[in-house]
Amino acid sequence: MCGTCGCSDTANAVKITDLSTGATQTVREGSILNASRAEQDHHAHDEEHHHHEGDDQPHRHGPGGEIISLETAILQKNDQIAERNRGWFEGRGVLALNLVSSPGAGKTTLLEATIKALENDIKISVIEGDQMTTNDAERIRDAGANAVQINTGAGCHLEADMISDAVKTLDPVAGSVLFIENVGNLVCPAMFDLGERMKIAIISTTEGEDKPLKYPHMFRASELVIINKMDLAPHVDFDEKACLENIKSVNPNADILLLSAKSKDGIDQWLSYLKNQLSS
Repeated sequence: MCGTCGCSDTANAVKITDLSTGATQTVREGSILNASRAEQDHHAHDEEHHHHEGDDQPHRHGPGGEIISLETAILQKNDQIAERNRGWFEGRGVLALNLVSSPGAGKTTLLEATIKALENDIKISVIEGDQMTTNDAERIRDAGANAVQINTGAGCHLEADMISDAVKTLDPVAGSVLFIENVGNLVCPAMFDLGERMKIAIISTTEGEDKPLKYPHMFRASELVIINKMDLAPHVDFDEKACLENIKSVNPNADILLLSAKSKDGIDQWLSYLKNQLSS
C-alpha cells in the first residue's frame, strides 16, 4: 500500500504473464499487503481484549494510528523481501536495475535500443510493470530479450514480492542484466525497494525541466538520471542547463546521461555505463 495513495488493495489482483509461454498466474493472494493486513487484524484482535488497569473499556488505536501502523508493517515486510531479492541477485551476479519514470518518458524504447545494441555482448531479461496489457513485454520479446509482464491492476507501483515471483518465472542467467521497468509513476515507486542495485530515473525533454523539483523523493532515490528524447529538445523549448541544475539541486551525487533512445545519439555512454556497472 502506498503511503501517498493507498492504491494496493486486497481486491486488486496482480497477474504475471510469461511471454515465452503465454502462461498467466495470479499472485496477489501472497502479497505483502494481505500478509501485513492479517498481522494488523491479529494485533487489533489482541487489543480488543486488552484493558488498562482501572479502565472498563478495551483500548483501541485511533484510525490514524492504525493506518500508519499498517503502512509501516507493509514497508517493513517489503524491505525484508527486497533484501532476499538482493541477495539472490548478488549471489548469481545478476545486475538488477529499477527503471522509473512518468508514463511516456521512453523507458521501453530505451530498453529496445539497449537489447539490440548488446545482443552479442550481454544477456538481458526484463520484468515489465503496467496496470494492464502485455504490450511492452511483447515489444521487449520482439527486440530479443526474455520478458515477464506484471499487471498490477489498480496498483501504481511494483513491490518486492511481485519481483520475487516474477524472477522465479524469468530465471535470469548468471552474469546477466535484469531490467525492472516499473509502472509509470514518479511518486509511489520511490517508497518501495525491490532488491535492485539502483534506481534509474528517466525523464524526457517533452516533460519540461522541472520534474526533479516536482518529484524530489524519486530523484533523491535514483543514482542515475537519464534525460531522454534529446533529439526533440530544440523543438520543445527545453532548457537543458536548468534541468541539470534542478537535478543537482535535489541530488548532487546523481550521475546524469543525455541521450535519445530513438535516434541513438548518446546511447554509447549509456551502454558503457551498463558495462561498468556489470563489472563492478
